Formats: sequence, structure tokens, C-alpha cells
Amino acid sequence: MVEQAVLDKLEAGFKKLAASDSKSLLKKYLTQELFDNLKTKKTSFGSTLLDVIQSGLENHDSGIGIYAPDAEAYTVFAELFDPIIEDYHSGFKKTDRHPPKNWGDVSVFGNLDPANEYIVSTRVRCGRSLEGYPFNPCLTEEQYKEMEQKVSGTLSGLEGELKGTFYPLTGMSKDVQQKLIDDHFLFKEGDRFLQAANACRFWPTGRGIYHNDNKTFLVWCNEEDHLRIISMQMGGDLGQVYRRLVTAVNDIEKRIPFSHNDRLGFLTFCPTNLGTTVRASVHIKVPKLASNKAKLEEVAAKYNLQVRGTRGEHTEAEGGIYDISNKRRMGLTEFDAVKEMYDGIAEIIKIEREL
Repeated sequence: MVEQAVLDKLEAGFKKLAASDSKSLLKKYLTQELFDNLKTKKTSFGSTLLDVIQSGLENHDSGIGIYAPDAEAYTVFAELFDPIIEDYHSGFKKTDRHPPKNWGDVSVFGNLDPANEYIVSTRVRCGRSLEGYPFNPCLTEEQYKEMEQKVSGTLSGLEGELKGTFYPLTGMSKDVQQKLIDDHFLFKEGDRFLQAANACRFWPTGRGIYHNDNKTFLVWCNEEDHLRIISMQMGGDLGQVYRRLVTAVNDIEKRIPFSHNDRLGFLTFCPTNLGTTVRASVHIKVPKLASNKAKLEEVAAKYNLQVRGTRGEHTEAEGGIYDISNKRRMGLTEFDAVKEMYDGIAEIIKIEREL
């Protein structure tokens, strides 16, 4: 049974959303009929429709507006998740199946900008969830601690260029904290979209960050997802960045089983990150295209790329530097997702040169 207080909150939030001018996919697909059908459902972890949609009810400026409080939510609330997934992931239908993991031939990608004229930095990241644990809103304090131990123990076994240090957020000194923030490594509490989704409980317990000695590889533990695995470096050598990530993910996967679904691929907290969960991005200076944003958006759309401000979602481009990444993460392999970004960026550079 879903408690009356939860139902009251749902009803009030749904009314407000329906009356708002929100452009979120939540508003687009949550009809009165669907709402009535889902509001009394619960997963075995105890997650309700409120856990799924509360971020979008509170933030009418959300693009998506929903999160999965646990892996089961994708099934229990499938009538809401499926159309949103299809819309966001360019037509990935509820009858489609995400292909098996395939990193492809890692030697294919090279340096997109050997002369360092356009690309400031390159990064490829993916999200992973540990099997057998719910996502942030349902984790207990004990589970957070347990996961942090598992993760830090696993990462301490990495060798070669991946060898590094794990820094727990709990008890972190101000100096270390500031250093990590300056390097743009440290995530901070308080993103309002995540706060509203109840994803920041027991902060900073169970959260931590790992980086290798060269600062080209890092892992976030229990920020938005259980794991965010990130490979990055200055310049445009996507090949190096990609190979490092692939090595790391394969190594970690041997030690920790990840949450995976035959239809949706790797399962994560936000439905925009399902499937491959891979986001390959560059920070790129394209002043001529920047003055013609419509043209930039047009080229980006052709290759399924997403153009964001310098500091990611909901930010402006600082000094004409854009963050451009692959948008599609489902219905194609890891290799193909990165290839879209690779080809699209090569095209953007070519156009910038010709302008």
C-alpha cells in the first residue's frame, strides 16, 4: 500500500505540473490516466511513483524530470519510463533491445586535433551500478559504507597508469577538498535536481573519489550513480582517452558485478544514461561557429551530438568554449556511440576551418 501522505503529495505535485508551462518529458508523457494507474504501485524496495517523479514535480525547468530509485523501477513504472526513453534516445522503442557490450577496435580512434587549435580537452565517461544494491534514494547508510569499502578495495588493485589514490569525502581535509575542486575532480553536494530526487541522503557517507597519479583517470563513488568512471586529458587525442577507459572498465568489471538488463543495457539512476551509459565529450573552441549557433546545432544534430555550456548542463559557454558530446547511449554499441562523437567533431572542426 502506498501511504496517504505520499498520494496527497503526488496529487498536489501532478496538479501543479499539469498547470505549468514545463517542457519536461515527464509532463509530456504523464497523462491523468497513466498517473492514476501508477500512483499506487511500489517496487520491492518500497519505491513509489513519487520517488520516480519528485525531481520533475519540484523543478518544472527539468528537461527529463524522472529518475529510477532502484533497478526494478524501470519495470514497475515501465509505462512512464518507456515513452520517455524512446523520446530521449532517438526512437529506442519498448520492443527494442540494447545490443550486448562491445568496445570495438580500440585502435580506430586517433587525435582529432593534433595541432591543438580547437580542442581544449577530451573525456569519455560511463556510469555503472553495483548489482544487488538499489540506487541513491533507497540506499541505507550502512549500504553506502559497504559500497565505499568494496569500491575503494577494488580500485586499490588497479595497476600501471591507472594506479592511484582513493579519497573518501568523509573526513576529507579542506586542503585536499580545495585541490580536488580546483582540478574539477570533486563533485559537490546540492545539485537541486538530485536533491529533489532524494539522492543526497547521508552525505558525505559512502562517497569518495579516486584518481590516478597523472590525473587522467578518475572514479566517482556514489555521486549520482554508484560509479562514474572517467578518462580524460588535455587536447584532442580521443584514442588515448578511450583506450584508457576501456582498460579500466574491463578491469573493474572483473572484480565487481554490475547491474545490467537484457533490454536496457547497463542500469543507472537517470534514464538518459542507460544502455552503453557512455558519454564522450570535448571542450572545443569554435568561435566562428559559436557566432552562428544555429549552424553549430544543425551539424551537431546530424551526428546526434549534444551541445552544452562549458560547465555542462544548464550553463553558458565561457569564452566561446562548448562541451559537445554524443547524445545517443541506447540501441547502439559503446564503440558506435563514441564513433558518432568522433565523426561529428571532425566535421565541426572542418566547417570551422572553412568559415
